[in-house]
Amino acid sequence: MEGRFDVHTHFIPPEVVQWLKEEKKHIPVHWGDNGKTLTINHQWGFDLKDEFIDPNAYFKAQHQARVSHSLVSPIPQLFLYDIEATITKELSRLYNDALSRWVSEHSARLSALATVPLNQPEQAALELRRAMQHGLKGAIIGPSVQQKLLTDESFIPFWEEADALGAILFIHPLLCDDPRLQGRRMANLIGVPWETTICATDLLLGGWMDRYPRVRILLAHGGGFLPYQIGRLQKGYEMWRPVAASVQAPPTDYLRRFWFDTVLWDSRALRLLVDLVGKERVLPGSDFPFDLSHWPPVQPSLEAVHAFLGLP
Repeated sequence: MEGRFDVHTHFIPPEVVQWLKEEKKHIPVHWGDNGKTLTINHQWGFDLKDEFIDPNAYFKAQHQARVSHSLVSPIPQLFLYDIEATITKELSRLYNDALSRWVSEHSARLSALATVPLNQPEQAALELRRAMQHGLKGAIIGPSVQQKLLTDESFIPFWEEADALGAILFIHPLLCDDPRLQGRRMANLIGVPWETTICATDLLLGGWMDRYPRVRILLAHGGGFLPYQIGRLQKGYEMWRPVAASVQAPPTDYLRRFWFDTVLWDSRALRLLVDLVGKERVLPGSDFPFDLSHWPPVQPSLEAVHAFLGLP
């Protein structure tokens, strides 16, 4: 397969758009600027470009950038972990079924990840299995749910199912709600990678990589700040027994068990990441079509993405 790949791209199927318009009483949704912006639950606002909601516009942009195959994810604004669990479950099923149909119609060009009701982990496990039975590769999930990190015992049913399925879990943060970061777009600029850093460090030091070795964990935005600070984790592991208590290997070893996208916008940072974890663990990504997308995606290793997605 020639051309470029993209493992970090987002889309909202028309069925989901219609559902959002019909479910305003359950989910606060604001369509601003004549439908050109979308705000979910009073806080997750973004420019609603045609490429988000129009399959033809999406494919046209992919063709122009020579992207021949994309791993499509639901948008993180629609995780809906802070909404009633029955509503989250309903949207998850609708979103996943729509993506499954889209992928089946364009299997040469698309793979997809599910969204799951992680605010109800048992249901999230069931939905993950159902979605993967319908052809999806795994799920995109947030780094926490209502301040609970993903190593919380309540999430074990979901992790056990993901491990049994050998699922991809794409850790993708929302904006950080730290009040110190509300100005100058810092909630996005540094808050987003910070949330990934917290989640990934917790998974690493919590022993989750050993506990669930078949799960393929992909970290957004180059892994946040974790690769750059792996030396600090390594030193803490060597100095402090509590840091080493739950792991079977040094942090530098576990770093190479994650996968990372290339959404970094800096060739020097990307070279450092590749040097730290190996080219086979760094996958082309863009975050298209959000404003802060690295477009077109950098392509460090075609072999790596083929292996990760199970493509021929």
